[in-house]
Amino acid sequence: MSPAQRFTKRAFDLALAAPGLVVSAPVIAIAAMLARRDTGASGIFRQQRIGRHGRPFTVYKIRTMRAVEGTSVTTVGDARITPLGARLRRWKIDELPQLWNVVKGEMSFVGPRPDVAGFADTLEGADREVLELRPGITGPATLKYRNEEQLLSEADDPEAYNREVIWPDKVAINRDYLHHYSLARDIAMIWQTVARR
Repeated sequence: MSPAQRFTKRAFDLALAAPGLVVSAPVIAIAAMLARRDTGASGIFRQQRIGRHGRPFTVYKIRTMRAVEGTSVTTVGDARITPLGARLRRWKIDELPQLWNVVKGEMSFVGPRPDVAGFADTLEGADREVLELRPGITGPATLKYRNEEQLLSEADDPEAYNREVIWPDKVAINRDYLHHYSLARDIAMIWQTVARR
């Protein structure tokens, strides 16, 4: 990705995220209140994720799961996801607070999904070039694995399947995205994400 492409990508992110955050603020506020009542915890979920250049940052989402200790892998039918949470996830409302992450420059609309520690921060060799990208709300790997929770629910060991099969493929997909970036492709992926709900 050239310096000019990086500038264009960032300008595009700001042009959409700033007004988007203003317009969606009432929706975020209502969803957060409902989520607080639904889960018994803060309606805004905060978690440390690995960002650009391997630096940790705090990601913001509407809480959709009950606060239960355990795996970070989510599967279809996960008992931690509340009925309201499932609807918020389906309509992508839980992702709206990440517009603030985009405005701050911690995320982009399109890029690798921000993972918890133990994945992106452990990349080695040429794979580390993925860390040049800001994490994205959506991206090529996200679209390919739109049924990831279903795949994991069918695996004998979801955590092992995620680490040994899905994660390496995501890294390869995101490296390809880095080398073949275009704004038109970003716009197409945003549309695909919104259109499919």
